[in-house]
Amino acid sequence: MYSPPTTPTDEQRTLTAQSAAADALGITVTGPRQWGYQGRTLGQQAHHPQHGACWLRLISAPASQANGKLWDGTAEAAAAFPTVHKPALHDLHDLHYGGLAFRAELSEFIAGPACSPEPVLRAELDLAPAWWTSLRTDLDTIAATRTTRVAVRQEWISRAVPQHARVPAPDITNWATAHGDFHFANITAEPVILDWEGFGAAPLGYDAAMLYAYSLLAPATAATIRRELPILNTPAGNTALLVVAADLLQSCSRSDHPELADPLRALVASLT
Repeated sequence: MYSPPTTPTDEQRTLTAQSAAADALGITVTGPRQWGYQGRTLGQQAHHPQHGACWLRLISAPASQANGKLWDGTAEAAAAFPTVHKPALHDLHDLHYGGLAFRAELSEFIAGPACSPEPVLRAELDLAPAWWTSLRTDLDTIAATRTTRVAVRQEWISRAVPQHARVPAPDITNWATAHGDFHFANITAEPVILDWEGFGAAPLGYDAAMLYAYSLLAPATAATIRRELPILNTPAGNTALLVVAADLLQSCSRSDHPELADPLRALVASLT
């Protein structure tokens, strides 16, 4: 869940690391704190003498895990997608404190709000045609960008789809690069796409499928997504929807967004 770390000691350790990173980057941190999933990340507005308003994002991991896809995703996305609408990355700072590794990412501050305060969309959205045109262009650019990173593996699909969707797993033949965590809490009203740590190869249409699945509680918006992102109305899109449904049903089984379970099961039934 999106909350501070589970213990006061862990929370204070993260805040101390954030303060040290702010000093190293020459910034002043302001505004409310925004904790990420289970307190693994901490975001907060900041001011830099040269860049002005910025966003400081701190991620943490055991020192032995301070590498790889999630650790380097923001920096690698900055190089891989120069034309996609996303916050500019200004600087990075790594540090170790209290037995953990921390990475501080200093990025452009995006003033516009996210379209949703959480991944599950609970209120209908009225987004302009130009908004959808911009989003489609960015999704096409992302999908066409070559990468060695992996967001979703066939091995996971082969295991998770039968276990959680209760249907045979598809053998994916069409792969493309995906953002990997594509929901309305990671898309702003401009639109600007946030939180790039997990991008990599996934079934073609994966991002569109995830946006749709997280919007099932807002049926008018879900219908708009299917109309504006036509990949969903293809065999590849149906496969991506099945994979995403299994992914989110796995989360439901862990008590994350349990209210999505029934709509997701209905989605699976419509696809099989």
